[in-house]
Amino acid sequence: MVLLHSIIAIIMKGLTLISPTLNTKVQYFRYFHKRLDLKHPVTSNEKTLWLKLNTYYNNPLITQCADKYAVREYVKQCGCEDILNDLLGVWERPEDIDFSKLPNRFVLKNTYGCAMNMIVQDKSVLDIPTAIKQMRPWLHSTFHLYASEMQYAAIPKRIIAERFLESDNGGIPEDYKIYCCDGQPYYVMVCVGRDRANGIHPKFYYLDLEGNLQRHMTQDGIDAPADFHYDKPEGWEYMIECAKKLTKPFPYVRCDFYICQGKVYFGELTFTPSKGLDNCKLPYTDKLIGDLIHLPINR
Repeated sequence: MVLLHSIIAIIMKGLTLISPTLNTKVQYFRYFHKRLDLKHPVTSNEKTLWLKLNTYYNNPLITQCADKYAVREYVKQCGCEDILNDLLGVWERPEDIDFSKLPNRFVLKNTYGCAMNMIVQDKSVLDIPTAIKQMRPWLHSTFHLYASEMQYAAIPKRIIAERFLESDNGGIPEDYKIYCCDGQPYYVMVCVGRDRANGIHPKFYYLDLEGNLQRHMTQDGIDAPADFHYDKPEGWEYMIECAKKLTKPFPYVRCDFYICQGKVYFGELTFTPSKGLDNCKLPYTDKLIGDLIHLPINR
């Protein structure tokens, strides 16, 4: 199975080198078993793929905001510097990291792509040589070629360290994913109970801006008890205001945050959620969010 996935990845990346549009159409058919209509996109997946192919590949602001280091300057320019997590260091190579100067708990990230993170909750038990070995491939990754996410292509590959954010009980905090169009937030998806270390999958709930459950937008919402109630944390309203500022230039983007002890922290701006290939999203939700995305008139 691992060999099969490797072969598929090589093929998909090769297709991107030939034509990002061709690769995107092949990928869409793999995930949805139907042809991608780029002339008349309707759903959020379809419109995400249209934006990816027609605007993201040559937009310097999109590239900056997809860069986990460079986006910090954009956040500052938007007047939201106070929500940036503490930056502990930036390095060109993992061998350059002086672990002795890092606190006991921290997070390492590749500035490029996604799923290249290392959460360290106890430095005293960290195998540093192994950690360095694990990070080396990050700097040679061609992640963007797999799904033709060309907004990542020009990002310098570096490693950053940020302070470990923890919930009230010392674990990983809940994250809030706000779906925004042209600076207007519409829905907040809350991931509850995330625990990767123990293989526990979170539940996903869409809430409106007042924190009310949008029951029919996820299966977890449909299955939620009739008396389900989500208590908005302190900092909720400020998080929404920051989302408006940060997403104003973009027709569609997901703005991710954490809230710890009432303080809001910026996570990232995600322009192609689930690569625009989210076949786990309910059709109702895919169409609902798609209706909110207004593509350029002259397309």
